Amino acid sequence: MHRFFISSKYISKDRAVISKGSDIHYFTAVLRFKSGDEVLIFDEGGREYSCIVESLSPEVSLQIKAEKENSREKKRFSFVIGCAIPKKGKMDDIVDKLTQLGVDRIIPLITERVIVKLDAKKEDLRLKRWQKIALNAAQQSQRNSIPFIERARSIQEVIPEYGGYDLKIIPTLAEGTRPLKEVVMPSGFKSLILLIGPEGDFTDAEVKLARDKGFVPVTLGDLVLRVETAAIAVASFISLSS
Repeated sequence: MHRFFISSKYISKDRAVISKGSDIHYFTAVLRFKSGDEVLIFDEGGREYSCIVESLSPEVSLQIKAEKENSREKKRFSFVIGCAIPKKGKMDDIVDKLTQLGVDRIIPLITERVIVKLDAKKEDLRLKRWQKIALNAAQQSQRNSIPFIERARSIQEVIPEYGGYDLKIIPTLAEGTRPLKEVVMPSGFKSLILLIGPEGDFTDAEVKLARDKGFVPVTLGDLVLRVETAAIAVASFISLSS
């Protein structure tokens, strides 16, 4: 059954409404819902409802039949990924795939070797795009929650904020690393933050800053992976094995 996101402010005790023009078009012209059809909706709090389509014009009105128990996502741990922004719009794919893999928060990361430069206008446009991609990926993968996409931030800002997390990981080509599996598998963590570096890796100073704040440097093997490959590969390993 199709699932559709509706903000909680448009959901009351027995009714939900879709009033935004682009959402109405997607609901009626793309998904082709008709009056009397059944649909599942979910809100930003992860609540899910079974509904009946009542009307399609001038806005979509849904009658809520029941609130469903959220058994779709049993969160074992809080999962945050800070990922250096790659070139050529590849962050779009990263956001899409990390959403499908259950990541809770995604931080577009600015490091010394990140080439992409975002002014305020570009940053706003990219952020809105990434948020839309995350929403669509959550609907497609039948998640009951949408990851929070932060504004682009420097690694110096991000590292100190997550000092209280149980497990903090930074893949790097630097010396003194441990295998990812060795670090992740026996941990029993409830919260994890992972930092993915840019082409050319983190600088020595960035790795030292992370080490000093309790991040564990890990190796991903002998091959040097692109940013998008590393982010998806490590997130997949953690999500599917933890």
